Amino acid sequence: MKLVEAKTIPLSNNDSSAIPPHLLIVSNNGRGLAEMVGNLHFTTTYTEVESHARHILRSAYPICLVLDIDRETIGQLELIRLAMEYSATIIVVGPAESNSFARQCLSQGASHYLARPVTRERLYQALGVNVVIERDSRAKAVVGPEQETAAAEFSMASSTSVKMQEITAQVRKVAPTTANVFIRGESGTGKEIVAQEIHRLSDRWDRPFVPVNCGAISPQLIESELFGHEKGSFTGAVREHKGVFERASGGTLFLDEITEMPVDLQVKLLRVLETRRFNRVGSDGEIAADVRIVAATNCCPETKVREGQFRADLLYRLQVFPIALPPLRERAEDIRILARHFLRELNEQDGRKIDFSDAALRILEKHSWPGNLRELKNAVQRAYIMADRLITADEIPDDVVHPLNNQINQGPSVTVSIGSSVAEAEKTLIFATLHECRGKKEKAANILGVSMKTLYNRLKHYENRNDA
Repeated sequence: MKLVEAKTIPLSNNDSSAIPPHLLIVSNNGRGLAEMVGNLHFTTTYTEVESHARHILRSAYPICLVLDIDRETIGQLELIRLAMEYSATIIVVGPAESNSFARQCLSQGASHYLARPVTRERLYQALGVNVVIERDSRAKAVVGPEQETAAAEFSMASSTSVKMQEITAQVRKVAPTTANVFIRGESGTGKEIVAQEIHRLSDRWDRPFVPVNCGAISPQLIESELFGHEKGSFTGAVREHKGVFERASGGTLFLDEITEMPVDLQVKLLRVLETRRFNRVGSDGEIAADVRIVAATNCCPETKVREGQFRADLLYRLQVFPIALPPLRERAEDIRILARHFLRELNEQDGRKIDFSDAALRILEKHSWPGNLRELKNAVQRAYIMADRLITADEIPDDVVHPLNNQINQGPSVTVSIGSSVAEAEKTLIFATLHECRGKKEKAANILGVSMKTLYNRLKHYENRNDA
């Protein structure tokens, strides 16, 4: 039995030149999933035949494979492997009662496992789709093959923080341009969310958004991950590999933790930014680099430049438009909104109706959240697991309710004699923290809760007094 349907949905009557991304749906359970995406800006192929699906993967290069199955077979494993080879996002739809089956699919390379019954909203989130109305009143479907949408974490526009509203205004100004953007912020503040919003509001909105964490890739593999490699170019290169510059062609490339990139590779990245061309590892042929770069870091890049760990000329190229993202403790107005959003996601996922008590929300608002959005999301999930119908103060994790109590006798400490001046105590704490951070000033400044400028001023003061 063979059932194939290819359907193209034009963006609008006025924009016939836009090439919609391709979506492959493989299912033995009817057209339901295909109908859910029928009104989105996709070219969709629906089939029940695995051999036809393999042909589509090899010829049409779909950005996403949606595999609707009841059990894993050899043929379906081959589909997953082939989709990974062609850099497609893989979404598996399967039975709700089998956690082991879900784990098995995810371990094989699937990025999402959606338990039946699948709602339109859950499918859209997994696809990385957010439907918005632009200034010309035209409906757009925003698609990123390797992303979760900004709406899946936290909509910037819904923030009540003055600082975040200012950043939202900056994003709206810079998004339609071609300028490279450099985002600074502590870990967990939502740098990738801002990058996704820039992509969503740009002219590249219907092309890939590809994130890569430069600090999480082995130095031996990062060049191949960025630029790709030819088959046989080094030991283990058993097939041709497309790097993120190729996978993001026409779209946005998000280089997270850019300051962790090896210095020798920074030279090659600078050349790509200047020439807009690159070579795969093991190839002399040049490939055009049609990408918009958004970079990010959780440290002070100027310090990295002074220490010789980051090139100044690369920083100038990347930091055409800088954005400083505030930590969650500096936008406490958003804590309640974010907590409710994370809880709503959990409720939708499990079909529950858990809510917060006002006392629980007040506790969340008082916490400093050194881990920012990630820590808040984790705390909400832990409270959600413990709650029956209502999250009260009793369900909030103890390290959030009593953060100081959980820090007693944990880690190194310093002793200050009674009668010491505040200045002497401050100096002792600064030098002890620097020692613990092995001289890394940006890390010490973050722990001390001061700016890099303040820390440098204090050290200069001690040096002038010969206190250092």
